[in-house]
Amino acid sequence: MEIESSTLDLRLAQRVRELRAQRGLTLHALAERTGVSRSMISLVERGESSPTAAVLDKLAGGLGVTLASLFAPPERQDASPVARRAEQTTWRDPESGYVRRNLSPPGHPSPIELVEVELPPGTRVAYDTPAMGRAVPIAQQIWILAGRLQLRVGDALHVLDTGDCLAMRLDASVTFHNPTDEPVRYVVALAADAGAAGGRPNRSIGG
Repeated sequence: MEIESSTLDLRLAQRVRELRAQRGLTLHALAERTGVSRSMISLVERGESSPTAAVLDKLAGGLGVTLASLFAPPERQDASPVARRAEQTTWRDPESGYVRRNLSPPGHPSPIELVEVELPPGTRVAYDTPAMGRAVPIAQQIWILAGRLQLRVGDALHVLDTGDCLAMRLDASVTFHNPTDEPVRYVVALAADAGAAGGRPNRSIGG
């Protein structure tokens, strides 16, 4: 579902405000956790800024959720278990132009989140979010649908081609790079890492 950027900015604003209030964090406290300035967080919460993917990822980390969960409503028991293609929220990063589509049924209780991403030719998107805000580490797998992706996780560089799948945890800096002149499409699957000490899959961690 293609949504006007202004409408999606307002959705993001409400979601960030709600999550910050639930965690009892002031603007100053969230700024300290994330490295995002208080003024920028305030603009995001008022729907007056179109934040980049890097900024949203930092906010998600500081709030203890995944980036995908910022685009989804809070879970509810009566949510539909089906997400039709036409109803899936699509968001474009204003900085890089990369497009992400939330595939998972919005609001449906589940320990797994699925996101489809299209990264334009030559594009590089870097995430350097501390894991401190997340109560349980997030496990992630990247499955390449079409194209080639260079994915750096910490100091390790992985070159993935169509059909390849990489398993990783969100506990280090990550850079996605499309080195080709064609778009690369891939699916991201996220879940709370049940292998972590004391961890268990829990939708509240991811959204």
